Amino acid sequence: MDNTQQNKERFSKILLDTQRENIDYLLQDLEEDGFFEAPASAQGHGAYPGGLLEHSLNVYDAAMATRQSMIELRPDIEDQLQPESIALAALLHDVCKTDFYKRIKRKKRNEIGIFEEVETYEIHDENFPIGHGEKSVIMLLRSGIDLSEDEMCAIRWHMGPWNLSRDDEKFYRQAHRNTPLPGLIHVADTLASAIIERPGKKI
Repeated sequence: MDNTQQNKERFSKILLDTQRENIDYLLQDLEEDGFFEAPASAQGHGAYPGGLLEHSLNVYDAAMATRQSMIELRPDIEDQLQPESIALAALLHDVCKTDFYKRIKRKKRNEIGIFEEVETYEIHDENFPIGHGEKSVIMLLRSGIDLSEDEMCAIRWHMGPWNLSRDDEKFYRQAHRNTPLPGLIHVADTLASAIIERPGKKI
């Protein structure tokens, strides 16, 4: 069994274990839409088939590890960081990237200076151009997943406070005042893409 199949089985089991209504239908939608074969980016982290699935599991692992560390420091927030909510927000924060990258061929200079044809990805955001985190929330709601407000905020704001309008900044800060889940998912997403998925030898 290849790594993508193992990741797919683990991803599906974690979501099914939440026992959230319609998760089985969501998994069917993800399968049909190509989520499990999609890359996580065009040229950055996870820019290969199955990269989005691997990234989502890395965010989940980072979120659960971070949750444990934070609860040791702040036991009072344990009830606000339920494993079920973390699973949904971490594993599904980037469903908006399904059918977002198209595989293309382009010429690229190799290490000895000769141009050769390589496969890569480019962004195609013309379908449903509604933004990043909010697009994931809308896609999940369309698949029949009843997200809590905390879960919606965590998915919407998982990218953190970058390029915010004045209203966005106000809502971002309010979401963080309401629940620690958006902060946890943002940190986990950053840890996954910047450290876990960093190029180089894994020990």
